[in-house]
Amino acid sequence: MEGAIKNFKRGRKTQNTNQIIVVVKGVEKKEKASELVGKKVIWKSPAGKEIEGEVRSAHGNSGALRVLFKTGMPGQAIGTKVVFA
Repeated sequence: MEGAIKNFKRGRKTQNTNQIIVVVKGVEKKEKASELVGKKVIWKSPAGKEIEGEVRSAHGNSGALRVLFKTGMPGQAIGTKVVFA
């Protein structure tokens, strides 16, 4: 299963670089997104480094997910794909 990184979790004046909003194709409801809570997610950088994360909760009612990564994510990660392990 694959997803796309949409953006950082953020507020009006703050941004959390280790929390990412991920959209998964085929998941369009909050109930379906909540079934994925606890799954592991891996993002692979252009240099080949892998950063692991975990789905923490659904984000909104449209099926987006909030993923907590172990380290801060670079800005170049936005728009790229993640793989569910």
